[in-house]
Amino acid sequence: MGIKRILIANRGEIAVRIMKTAKKMGIETVAIRTHLEPGAMYLDFADIVHDLSNDEPEISVFLDIDKLIEAAMMNKCDAVHPGYGFLAENAYFSQKCALNKIIFIGPSPDSIYKMGNKTVAKQIAAAAAIPMASGSNGNLSHEDDAIKAAEKIGYPVIIKAASGGGGRGMRIVRSSADMEKNFILASREAEKAFNDPSVFIEKYIENPKHIEFQILGDVHGNIIHLGERECSIQRKHQKLIEEAPSAALDEELREVMGAMAVKIARAVNYFSAGTVEFLLDSDRNFYFMEMNTRIQVEHPVTELITGIDLIEWQIRIANGEEISFAQEDIRLNGWAVECRINAEDVQAGFAPDPGKIEKIIMPDDQYVRVDTGVRAGSVIVPGYDSMIAKLIVYGKDRRDAMRNLKMALDKVWLKGCKTTLPFFRLLVRNQKFLTGDFTTSFIEKDIDQYHYSSDYEEMIAAWLAVKLFIEENYGDVSDDNLSLQNKEMSPWLLNKRIKQF
Repeated sequence: MGIKRILIANRGEIAVRIMKTAKKMGIETVAIRTHLEPGAMYLDFADIVHDLSNDEPEISVFLDIDKLIEAAMMNKCDAVHPGYGFLAENAYFSQKCALNKIIFIGPSPDSIYKMGNKTVAKQIAAAAAIPMASGSNGNLSHEDDAIKAAEKIGYPVIIKAASGGGGRGMRIVRSSADMEKNFILASREAEKAFNDPSVFIEKYIENPKHIEFQILGDVHGNIIHLGERECSIQRKHQKLIEEAPSAALDEELREVMGAMAVKIARAVNYFSAGTVEFLLDSDRNFYFMEMNTRIQVEHPVTELITGIDLIEWQIRIANGEEISFAQEDIRLNGWAVECRINAEDVQAGFAPDPGKIEKIIMPDDQYVRVDTGVRAGSVIVPGYDSMIAKLIVYGKDRRDAMRNLKMALDKVWLKGCKTTLPFFRLLVRNQKFLTGDFTTSFIEKDIDQYHYSSDYEEMIAAWLAVKLFIEENYGDVSDDNLSLQNKEMSPWLLNKRIKQF
């Protein structure tokens, strides 16, 4: 193994995730301490901590390419792992690592640029005959040009940031009267988020499913897919819950879409882990959206159903190793679902609710995996994302996975911030969700509240208040003797009551 020490150019749960796999592989890791999180949990998992907590940069250190390169060189790192977000899809960062003889654990700068720029990516997809929604011919510089293009395409259309992702710089437009305002807003948001105001438009597909395929490629030209993930439960174009595989796909459609995902990856000589995203309409037509040239937040669900450690293979591929399995070797076994537990107020439209995590208890059942970067005492700071933990649950099939998820969610205890837990507890009791009959418009159209409530809420809230009082004053109370598993409760009221103590 040529890579002996890795700088983790990230924080939170993904930093912990990378460090755990690196340790398993016998590789040392270097973490960066920042002034925003000087006592962060992820620091405890590193072999070396590079302290930058005395710096108070105008931008996050995780966006400062020069400081990251300097930290890697000072600590004699062979490689840098960018995780997701921050500089994970920054071609210049990848190139700067190469110039300093540091291995970037990810794809080539050329692949990152071509797939990171949505306009270029669509041109490549068109050349490769990948199905796409009709759209503008390149970026648009003025709202008048956008109106002309939209009239040719046909309303509704969607404005997208050329360098964007995560829902930023994105606006749906249903008439020419709304184009000017939304074009300006999308362009401004794109410039603020990506330092690039460029936008383009394409036909807006009404009520689709969001399906993505996990790609794995090596430097020897081998490229395969590891099946799909269902990512349609979203708010503000950002994912809340993901599952693998998708109930919407059969083997025939999976094979066709997977082949297209591999085809576009091959068009840019892709290596490392990546994700090709599609929209699937009600007639089972699919359309290329974009390719993410990094590890995804939701990668654990793919790991659970394939048995393949994606972080390990990112590192092995960066080290020059050849993928040791072929497409025909990939088997999708069982079902996995992931809930992003964020510090957000669901009743306020999922607004961030930063603050201190006073108490956190996660289930440890054999069908549960928890990826987290926080513990009791951790602070969710406004300067970073609101992720608290990812609750990942496995089952022999979708029905089994959802039953296990419901039980797992009822065992999660969080005191401090408001969270997305009430929404997930509502979701696993929603019939449309349980049958797989949902699209990206589910939150806007198919539910009239964001939290679960029942007749038991006052009793359960009072019970939990007493239990927490006893725990805090007299020690832990055994869940074996006091179980809520068979009681229906209101997680929203539960969170409200817990926060009072």
